[in-house]
Amino acid sequence: MKAINSMSMSFESRSVNEGFARVTVSSFAAQLDPTLEELSDVKTAVSEAVTNCIVHAYGNSSGKIYIYACIYDNGTIRIRIKDRGCGIEDVKRAMQPLYSSLGGERAGLGFAVMESFMDKVKVRSTVGKGTSVTLEKRISGKFENEN
Repeated sequence: MKAINSMSMSFESRSVNEGFARVTVSSFAAQLDPTLEELSDVKTAVSEAVTNCIVHAYGNSSGKIYIYACIYDNGTIRIRIKDRGCGIEDVKRAMQPLYSSLGGERAGLGFAVMESFMDKVKVRSTVGKGTSVTLEKRISGKFENEN
């Protein structure tokens, strides 16, 4: 795969910025001519990943969330959402449906939702240094007849 376009941004981990991130990444993905369903899938996965950063990464304070997205020549979009927060002690456990480190009203479905809407989801985390979630999806759009 050869990268043909990329974008990056950073913003404060405030809940008001979740919609901004979702719309910005989906606007970038629009150049692949996705179906409405594919675009909705990307928006939902980005929303879940950013919400995880906002809720879990920095506790009661705020910090930066970083997003890097890249489009490849085969119609794949790869999106990396990263924070420099507290990190996840047990990534495997955190990715289990219904698990939430906060309990209470949290459903613990963020990673399960991301996995259901994207082709690949990869999570890397180091306690005390932060978490990186990489989302990947092949968009049929412009590239469906080229392969």
